This record gives sequence, structure tokens and C-alpha cells, in this order.
Amino acid sequence: RDLPAKVVGTDPQTDLALLKVNAGSDLPTVTFGDSNKLRVGEWVLAMGNPFGLGGTATEGIISALGRQIGAGPYDDFIQTDAAINPGNSGGPLFNVAGEVIGVNSAIYSPSGGNVGIGFAVPSRLVQNVVEQLKANGRVERGWLGVSLQRMDEELAKAVQAPNDKGALIGEVQPNSPAAKAGLKVGDVVVGFNGRQISSPRDLATAVAEVKPGHEAKITVLRDGKQIEEQVKVGQPPRRQMAANDRSESAERQQASLGIALAPNNGRGAVVARVRPDSVAAERGLEEGDVILRAGDREVNRPRDVVEAVNAARDAGRSVIALQIERDGNRAIVALPLKSG
Repeated sequence: RDLPAKVVGTDPQTDLALLKVNAGSDLPTVTFGDSNKLRVGEWVLAMGNPFGLGGTATEGIISALGRQIGAGPYDDFIQTDAAINPGNSGGPLFNVAGEVIGVNSAIYSPSGGNVGIGFAVPSRLVQNVVEQLKANGRVERGWLGVSLQRMDEELAKAVQAPNDKGALIGEVQPNSPAAKAGLKVGDVVVGFNGRQISSPRDLATAVAEVKPGHEAKITVLRDGKQIEEQVKVGQPPRRQMAANDRSESAERQQASLGIALAPNNGRGAVVARVRPDSVAAERGLEEGDVILRAGDREVNRPRDVVEAVNAARDAGRSVIALQIERDGNRAIVALPLKSG
């Protein structure tokens, strides 16, 4: 049955959209399950429309949780071996109780077909995005006002932490939610809003899921002791939001190529991650590659690659040549461009 649909809102950061249809009568509905309670090995069922063949169901198990595949700043995917092929994206991933615990999103496949590695956006994140799109047509993400860095063994010793898990606070902005909650430089965040925090990305994702103005419990290690504080999550300041918009736009552009880039001390842009199911992976790009030129432009920072890609698209080109350096050797990679 085909129905006209209206786009209520989209969230490029999670690749999710909310549609509204007028069916003239009530439609069957499904319920969300709690993706926080998932365990590796649980049975799941993926629904979709692969290759336009029609409704299809495939079964498998949860292979891993919290996967990061370079799709965007809020990577937190469920990995499954249930067959997910082109056309399955946007379909539900059910648990054994018939609850939706994820939305099918991507596959890892050198050939373009299923090889038993698929990814789904967890229902916890989907529900948060859907609720905000329904209410506001856009997604607002929380902000603490801290700079974070990853822990290592030496830092753990220096701040009297038992291990290298957590997110180390390197800076607290004045008058920020973190400052008002009493957080300090050197604190190691190990819990937020009931979630265990093992890395800066864990905390960034957890904070982003809390609506500005809401309170959350944050657990930190300070001087070898565990402390709990209440923090009222804020909204990024205007300048911060503008910078985030530019940063997120650049991240979306990188994500559309299937890569995440990082600075390389003013000489090129280093490939920090390659999404397994991307054209970039198929063309042989690897983590650690340094992009020196993109098209006819010299690359000194990640933004240069994004600008070169935009220029190539504006010129109507469907592919861009990247000069890369790997292990001291240089080569040219022809990278196809997706439209938009």
C-alpha cells in the first residue's frame, strides 16, 4: 500500500527522519523496547525491503553493542548478523518479544551485499530523536561546557583513577552547566544519567541525549574518591551552536564519504576512521592514510577536503582524485561522490 508522506523533521547526525502519513484510518503500530537492556547473543529479527523485492524478514543475533563505524559524531550502533541488504535501511530490528530495539542503518560489505555484519541505531536514541522531531521539527542536544580527553594508564595514575576508563575533564568553561555543578579540571567522568562512561565519546553521546534544561546525575572520580553531582544540562551558546553547525556540517560531509578526518599538524588530513560499508573502504582507504591533495587543492586541514568535495560536486563531477600517503609511499585514489 502506497501513501503520500510529509517530512516532519530530519536529524542528519543520526540519519533519522520522521514522516507523517494520512491513511484515512488507524494503522497497526509497534512498540519500542529498551535497547539499554540488550545483551550480546540475543535473538533479533530484521524487517525491510531489500532490492525492492517487498517485505522481507531475516533473523540473527546481536553480535556487539556500542559499535563506532565513522557514520557521525554520535556513533553507538547495534551490530547484528541478521541479513541487512540495500533497501533494509529504515526498517525495524525486533527482539524476541516483538519490540523494536533498533532501526536498521548500514552494512559492512566489500561486495555491496550481506556478509553477516549489519548495524542498527539503538531504540534509546531513536525514541529521543523521534520525540524531539515530533515536538519541534528538529533535535536539540544537551551541553555541559567541558573539554574532554581520553584516559590512558599514565593519566589514570596521575589523577588517582583505578584504570583508564572514563572521560577526563581538561577544561571547564566559566558559568557553564559543568561549572555550576561543581565539576573541576582533573575530574574523571565515569557515569552519566545511569550510564557507564568509558570514553569521551560515551559522555558526548549521553549528554546529547538529554534535553536542555533537564537535570542528570553525573558520577566523577576526584582525588581517588567517587563523587556524584546533579547537573542541569544546558544549551550551547549561540557562538558555540554556530561553530557546532559548521563542525557538524563538515562531519556530515565526511560521513557522506564514509570517512572521518583529523588534523595532521598542518600537513594534510589524516583518515581517523573508515566506515566499513562505504565506497571509501571499497576503494582501499585505510585508517592512518594522510590525504595530501583533494582534486586540485592542497590539503592542510580536514576542512580543505570538505571544500574540495563541495567544489567538485558544484562542478558536476561524480568522482574526486585524492592523493594519499601511506607508509611513506604516495598514491592516487579515485573516490566516487554521492550527490548532496
